[in-house]
Amino acid sequence: MYDILLIVHSWTRWFILIFAVLAIFKAFSGWMGQKPFTKQDNILGASFVGFIHLQTLLGGLLYFAFSPMGLQAIQSMGMKAVMQSAGTRYWAVEHITVMILAVIVAQTGRSLSKKATTDLAKHKKSAIFYTIALLLILSRIPWDSVRLFRY
Repeated sequence: MYDILLIVHSWTRWFILIFAVLAIFKAFSGWMGQKPFTKQDNILGASFVGFIHLQTLLGGLLYFAFSPMGLQAIQSMGMKAVMQSAGTRYWAVEHITVMILAVIVAQTGRSLSKKATTDLAKHKKSAIFYTIALLLILSRIPWDSVRLFRY
């Protein structure tokens, strides 16, 4: 089960990155060009945030139940030892913390965008929050071990 979840978690990353770039591009284009907020803008934002939620579910299953580098590492090594090991600390603490923050930022942007009353405000909120979320995500993808598709 661990390997299957890890593969799906790995592949889902690419959908998040693709929808993030598309949603951010459309949001900045709409904001700077003062364009109407369209159904396509809404779908791209919903897809970006939807895949982030799926990724959070997969990551949570890995972290709390299946991965030896998540909660199991903290339980077996203790938090002090985890914090002293850069590799273990990355997976057990840093990756999950920053990714949860990215989920919160992306969802906040989506919610604020939906509540905004003008097209300009919808684009602006989407552009800002989705960009921050993407930067957080990019900062915690383990690029040194990423191949185009993991398996």
